[in-house]
Amino acid sequence: MKYDRSSGILLHPTSLPGPYGIGDIGPQAQDWIDFLAENGCSLWQVLPLGPTGYGDSPYQCFSAFAGNPYIISLDELRENKLLHTNDLIELPKFPQGNIDYGKVIPWKNGVLDRAYIQFERLKTSHSIKREYDLFQQKNQHWLDDFGLFMALKEAHAGKPWVSWQETIRNREPAALEAARKELKIAIDRQNFRQFIFYQQWNKLREHAESNNIQIIGDMPIFVAHDSADVWANPELFHLDSNGYPTVVAGVPPDYFSPTGQRWGNPLYTWDHHKSQNYSWWVKRFRSVLNMVDIVRLDHFRGFAGYWQIPADAPTAETGEWVPGPGKQFLSSIQQALGDLPIIAEDLGVITPDVVELREDFRLPGMKILQFAFSGDPNESFLPHNYPRNCVVYTGTHDNDTACGWYERVSEAERGFYRRYLNCDGHDVAWDLIRASWCSVAMIAMAPIQDFLSLDNSARMNYPGKPSGNWTWQMKGNAINEELANRIYDINYLYGRLKSLPK
Repeated sequence: MKYDRSSGILLHPTSLPGPYGIGDIGPQAQDWIDFLAENGCSLWQVLPLGPTGYGDSPYQCFSAFAGNPYIISLDELRENKLLHTNDLIELPKFPQGNIDYGKVIPWKNGVLDRAYIQFERLKTSHSIKREYDLFQQKNQHWLDDFGLFMALKEAHAGKPWVSWQETIRNREPAALEAARKELKIAIDRQNFRQFIFYQQWNKLREHAESNNIQIIGDMPIFVAHDSADVWANPELFHLDSNGYPTVVAGVPPDYFSPTGQRWGNPLYTWDHHKSQNYSWWVKRFRSVLNMVDIVRLDHFRGFAGYWQIPADAPTAETGEWVPGPGKQFLSSIQQALGDLPIIAEDLGVITPDVVELREDFRLPGMKILQFAFSGDPNESFLPHNYPRNCVVYTGTHDNDTACGWYERVSEAERGFYRRYLNCDGHDVAWDLIRASWCSVAMIAMAPIQDFLSLDNSARMNYPGKPSGNWTWQMKGNAINEELANRIYDINYLYGRLKSLPK
């Protein structure tokens, strides 16, 4: 797919400001899109939008198809008369600038349950009831399993599916049918939340389209073990007879981590996927592309070859490289869905086969400017070495903020940055933004934290840290006309202004 010279901002919906303890996809998200349009950007990048599980990570979701109910807009539910103003009066005292998931999740689930009760009181002839029925029919291929999975988790006090009784764990038809009858109300609640999420997201996407803003989504290569995907499709993953992974995903030891990273996600039985012509993946891609315009394909190198770790190994030191599904996989997706609007996250240990796979499908790779200043002029992350077909980032959700990076790195690295960019270091974040925007890369991106020149306290994620991530939330007064004008100016100067809406 060919991309126009353009720019955008990385900001996950959870980080939007708002009064309910977590950002959502309601009015504040619409205001955010208006801000992007005002400053001449044409791209909004988000993280995975699924229902978060372990560690509140968007990369460890209960489903690869479902939406995150915690970012449903309560204001829109009130506007649609599914909530009353009184339902929102007794707010917990949420912190400013950080998400307290321990407070947010139980409170928001309670409010969503009130909305469900109001929904159930509506007559079957009500238009929203007809829309709900159509939603269930259209999404039955994943919704039936997801609704039951989440209801069962609730009935089992949140415990992972491998700890459930054997008949349910092994999906024996009689046991599943009995569970569907017993847990019907809980299943309906879960399905209702998904209906509302997608209804609100589609409205937001239409608002983005009307402002000529494209949304870049994110597809993790792996899924969480404790997910509806693995429970409902055990044959697609390397599992033992009790449902536990036999091998798991991660990356080997490197300069940054002497023991590597043991992610723990189950690995795919690629031969089985191939025998089904990758039908599960086709459905997954189709689902994501119904929500966003472009997909950042996480850990792209895993499709060429991935690090396989024995499930009983405590670290990623013990493992081996295993060939991935490669060209045949992407060809099957392309044949089913047409052109692939994909950004390949080609970071990490990149071997010639990874480069060949990306180039064969003409996918843009990623350049992270924070990685550039080792002192070697031939460093591929330095802007003068970029190809046009790439996406440059000042940093990503896995990196420190630009200001935090500058404080953390060695003086030698800081010195090379100052020499290369001919600057004195007093405005680090904007130095990196300007260097990204003036490069030949077709797309230039930066996290909103860098536009705001925020320090390490605004970092989104520390890879390998099991908890305490994904909590940053932007303050309500952070974006303003002055910032919009400054962003507009660099978009104008470096030829990245979006075309006007037709």
